[in-house]
Amino acid sequence: MLDLALKGSKRYWGWLVLLLVIIGAGFGAYVVQAIEGLTITGMSRDVSWGFYIAQLTFLVGVAASAVMLVLPYYLHHYKTFGRITILGEFLAIGAVTMCLLFVIVDLGKPERLMNVILHPTPNSVLFWDMVVLNVYLFLNLIIGWCTLECERKDVPPPAWVKPLIYLSIPWAVSIHTVTAFLYAGLPGRGFWLTAIMAPRFLVSAFAAGPAVLILLSMLVRKISKFDPGKEAIQTLSKIVTYCIILHLFFFGLECFTVFYSNMPSHMSHIIYLYFGYHGFNTMVPFMWTALLCGLTAIGMLIVPKWRQNEKLLAIACVLVFICTYIDKGMGMMAGGFVPNPLHEITEYLPTGLELTISAGVYALGILIVTVLYKVALTIKEERGE
Repeated sequence: MLDLALKGSKRYWGWLVLLLVIIGAGFGAYVVQAIEGLTITGMSRDVSWGFYIAQLTFLVGVAASAVMLVLPYYLHHYKTFGRITILGEFLAIGAVTMCLLFVIVDLGKPERLMNVILHPTPNSVLFWDMVVLNVYLFLNLIIGWCTLECERKDVPPPAWVKPLIYLSIPWAVSIHTVTAFLYAGLPGRGFWLTAIMAPRFLVSAFAAGPAVLILLSMLVRKISKFDPGKEAIQTLSKIVTYCIILHLFFFGLECFTVFYSNMPSHMSHIIYLYFGYHGFNTMVPFMWTALLCGLTAIGMLIVPKWRQNEKLLAIACVLVFICTYIDKGMGMMAGGFVPNPLHEITEYLPTGLELTISAGVYALGILIVTVLYKVALTIKEERGE
């Protein structure tokens, strides 16, 4: 079926060329990092995880969100999601690929990857994170490709796929839970030392992922003859609504626990993020932007009439994306490391090379999603859906 990705309009090929140029720039920056090491990044002794791991954290959530389509469709036979489940599975493949690439670039030099494989450390959460991400990638690849091929041939999927589908449901939850344990397992970091870390990660993932999928569904309907269906989009919008409310509710629970119990080692991180700490306030505008975007999105989504207006829904989904991206892709990392356990401040900002490498990883993930979507949409159009 891959041959279907080799046929397309000038706009399609132009988009692929643009992505390849960004990938090339990212690879060039990565070569510099491979030669000089992680000294080219903004990371330091006090901030040992930076932009790369932050992107991993956010993208794991996008990948895990595919379960919000797979579970209702396969477990509860919710047929409305039948038209877009493949879009969610292929989005998960692109997101997990990017996650794994961000792990590789965070290692600094590629040969260090072999240390993880040749000298596995089962007592390390990062080792298990690598395992669950790889398994989830292959599950989605096998399930998505097999079901799409059967759809093209107009035959039911083989029986052996069903156990893999059922396995992928708890596995999707596990990938983001293990990622949350990466943070919550560090007792010296008060901002991350909370039992609610995994639930916070999951609800923000189930808000951000479906929001991205709604935007992609709208884009797909605009550039192809395939219509994902208004009912499917509306059902996804309800999931986004509940989850973004829970996301901010859980944040409120964190604030109450930390400030009511008056723990300085926990309060200082939230104070740094939202009000600045000892004159250091780089993250303040970002965090307030995230909070305002989340609250505005809830206001737009909670009213059924506004949610059913697709122009407003698209704006709300963008706001949900901005809110969850800043929270997990920036604030979660900065808040954990700043201030350090001695209450000293070492702020972190990614360098130009870090951002270029990250842009290359994103471009590669988007390229994979573009090619997979091209195959899926061509088959959908052939079937007249």
